[in-house]
Amino acid sequence: MQAVKPRMKPGRSLLYIFSYLLVIIWLVPMLWMVITAIKPDGSPVTVLSSLIKPPFTMDNYKFVSENASIWRWTWNSVYIAFVTTGLTLLLTSMAAFALSRIPFKGNKLVFWIIIAGLMVPTEATIIPLFLMMVDNGLINSYSSIIFPSVAAPLGVLILKQFYDAIPKELVEAAEIDGASKLKIWWSIFLPLSRSSMAALGIFTFISSWNNFLWPYLAISDEKMMTLPIGIPLFQSGYAAELTIPMAANMLASLPALLVFILFQKHIIKGITMTGIK
Repeated sequence: MQAVKPRMKPGRSLLYIFSYLLVIIWLVPMLWMVITAIKPDGSPVTVLSSLIKPPFTMDNYKFVSENASIWRWTWNSVYIAFVTTGLTLLLTSMAAFALSRIPFKGNKLVFWIIIAGLMVPTEATIIPLFLMMVDNGLINSYSSIIFPSVAAPLGVLILKQFYDAIPKELVEAAEIDGASKLKIWWSIFLPLSRSSMAALGIFTFISSWNNFLWPYLAISDEKMMTLPIGIPLFQSGYAAELTIPMAANMLASLPALLVFILFQKHIIKGITMTGIK
């Protein structure tokens, strides 16, 4: 006898429909950008019937590669994003471990001071940060973008919540075996928090990749620009044209999309595990 499949509840059906609608809303502008980027220069791209009709060409990508420092900007963005992500993970994990497992006077006060950094808007720190970079001669350098980004209170909060849930018995067993605090952090806490670290790392990478305001103020040399600064500079010469700017945007979006697609499982798992104490 064939088993009867349970009927889906109306509430769940509405949830699925709403989710599919959100996916469509998200995909429509992406598809428009993809198709516009391969239309010939000067083609009408605001009318659907004209947009989806041939001809299509890859000449726009060739033009962008030859007339813009797109690969230099890409290298700058990749380098800054990876270094920022690595330093952020290192510093936040060490800070979270110290706050979670090393008792010292003022432990809770230090934690709340760090968390208070989440309530300070970025714009409020722009002027003192800029003056600090000028005084230290760091303007127009990778350091001027990387150093301000590695202070991540949210990362400390996420990892500390995870570290607090690790059984004390595991730490005590390692201490009995003669393991130092550094050894415990490296051999126990880092491997156990791999999913949380992966999620935090991807969020940090994407945030660094899309960062615009501070790099825009700290970088004036075209060779040191990142993609979020260089692409608008390049597009300013094509205000009335859409095909070439869309090709530039596609090239700029590919690395971030690739990172998200490759590590999406780690993102979901990391969010799930950091939300359970």
